[in-house]
Amino acid sequence: MFMPPLFAAFLLLVSPAVGSFLAVLVDRLPRGEDVVRVPSACRGCKTPLRVRHLIPVLSFVTQRGRCSYCAAPIPAWLLYIEILAAGAALLALLAGGAVAMVLLNVALLWLLIALAASDLLWFRLPDPLTAALALVALLRAAQPGGHGLAMGLLGALIGMGSFAALRWGYASLRGRQGLGLGDVKLMAGLGAFAGPWDLPLLVLVAALLALSATLWRQYKRGRDIRADLALPFGGALCTAAALLWLVEPPL
Repeated sequence: MFMPPLFAAFLLLVSPAVGSFLAVLVDRLPRGEDVVRVPSACRGCKTPLRVRHLIPVLSFVTQRGRCSYCAAPIPAWLLYIEILAAGAALLALLAGGAVAMVLLNVALLWLLIALAASDLLWFRLPDPLTAALALVALLRAAQPGGHGLAMGLLGALIGMGSFAALRWGYASLRGRQGLGLGDVKLMAGLGAFAGPWDLPLLVLVAALLALSATLWRQYKRGRDIRADLALPFGGALCTAAALLWLVEPPL
């Protein structure tokens, strides 16, 4: 389908700024901080940042990754999220489809990036992000060519139900929590995205990714894997969903 050039250009231009806002969400939501009314400031010296410090990608490069006031390091993951957000916009445009589908695809990818980053950094999957993912996934399922709203709802119920049962069963058997409640909520959006038929594949890919990453990390550190080792499984689930999106036929 023909993509309006102005729309494509606008989406590519704003995507790093969206990535910057996603980074704010990742930084503040797990801490319980306001994401709208509190202005951006250096975490080290608390100095409010000016406009020139908030230009996506360029500000990090021009400041050489350090605060202009106290020279404290700026976390590199802030830059990575901005770059990934721009890459997600490009991929959504290349996937094509109607404008509504492009917007839903890029929103889906942006939310997966934010949720994966939040889990990897803080072991948290904020409720506003998981709720937004579920909404976007259901809207996407209802689009022409999608697997349908009914299948999206069924996938969400199966995803949440299976992970809730797994969480309860593990806690009953081992006497401790082995799966976070955020992962259960995350499965609503991922189940709606994948549908009931592709959901097992998504979970399998996520499990393989998490296991491979853990084995590599423990090998590099020269340590054995412990039974109580905490894993950011939500990040693996989001990565698996993004991979599934990449290989699925265009809607």
